[in-house]
Amino acid sequence: MNNIKKIRPTKEQHIVIIGAGFGGLQAAKELTKHKNKVRITLIDRHNYHLFQPLLYQVATGQLSPEDIAYPIRSIFAGKKNVTVLKALVQSVDLDKQSVILCDFALSYDYLIIGCGVQPDYFGHDKWAKFAPGLKTLQDALYMRMRILNAFEYAERKQSPHTPNIVIIGAGPTGVELSGALAELSKIVLKNDFRRIHPDRTHIYLIEASPHILPGFSPKLVWAAEKALKGLGVTVLLNTMVTQISENNVEIQKGNQKESIPTQTVLWAAGVKVANTTSFLQNAEQVKKDKKNRIIVNEHLSIDGHNNVFVIGDLAYLAMADDKPLPGIAPVAMQQGRYIARRIIAGLKGKTVPPFRYRNKGQLAVIGRNKAIADFGFMEVKGSLAWLAWVFVHIAYLIGFQKKMLVLLNWAWNYIKPKSSARIVFGCEDKDVGHPLPKCPE
Repeated sequence: MNNIKKIRPTKEQHIVIIGAGFGGLQAAKELTKHKNKVRITLIDRHNYHLFQPLLYQVATGQLSPEDIAYPIRSIFAGKKNVTVLKALVQSVDLDKQSVILCDFALSYDYLIIGCGVQPDYFGHDKWAKFAPGLKTLQDALYMRMRILNAFEYAERKQSPHTPNIVIIGAGPTGVELSGALAELSKIVLKNDFRRIHPDRTHIYLIEASPHILPGFSPKLVWAAEKALKGLGVTVLLNTMVTQISENNVEIQKGNQKESIPTQTVLWAAGVKVANTTSFLQNAEQVKKDKKNRIIVNEHLSIDGHNNVFVIGDLAYLAMADDKPLPGIAPVAMQQGRYIARRIIAGLKGKTVPPFRYRNKGQLAVIGRNKAIADFGFMEVKGSLAWLAWVFVHIAYLIGFQKKMLVLLNWAWNYIKPKSSARIVFGCEDKDVGHPLPKCPE
């Protein structure tokens, strides 16, 4: 570390942002409006911003990777006070106010940490190779390969039979995956095979709690569950997964145990903070919750380090009911904008009130014309909720061309549901009958 060159801008206040997710990107965009006061360095392990809410559509072949990824440099091409670095952060020294990369260090005046999360297997990490999660493009492509190869492998067996697909976790990701897979097997792949009947695929959605989609009202939860069952999805509630192996998922509900034969298991049961809090040096006073999230104050900064902010999934901010904020894009975006405004206000000698999340509603989609929406003042289900979901997600995408491409893709798939993104590529398997190691990132 003694040979690492230290770089420190000499004029404007230097703001380093770790992570180009929804929160980090919004903070950077807001800060660029004040180019004479700040200089920004945005660091991410990838050179693109990923629209994570639509990852499941890449996994199920409805969209291509480039439909939901946008080059970070293109976003800030005309912003001369923004430097984008594709790099992994090795550590952060809070006392020296330094972000250390593999080959040099950056000094900062303000630091915004917006790293993401990874699948949480709740102490059963060995399950990961049998049940991939869905947080990155690599995850989505690997999951797509597992899904499509399940049908390819079933077609070539001596005794053909349609596969069983198991989704573990019935939050928004699990529900959306289940609905998309049901439509994939019943509509898109229906006539593509000769020895198997994809429309007879058994899709299981397993949830440990008494209901799906936590956070939605019982009325909307009931509507979503009814829609899933209408698509042929078997919803198993109050059901624990006790073992995942190469060819089976073992479950238990009360005293009843069951084994589901399958080689296609998808994990949507939970997430945990990636190994990011351990890279904080001189952080003895930094408090964390039981899930290893960094506890922040009402201004989204770390106590004792008022120039260091944490946003998104990595941050824990208790609300009035002592519940954490949901790990969704609108929360991170509002946090990013708030921090940017707070920094600029501080540079002008002004103050801003504490952060308050404004809940503008939540949506979940099950399939075509099947969705639920809670706008706070009104609950909607069915076609109207589905249209709201479509246009909200289009609005959040970056770039007019990207918005139009995805919208046209959805419109075409609505009229003629034959997805063109069903090609298996990358990390090709030698024997699709056995689980594969995860694709390298």
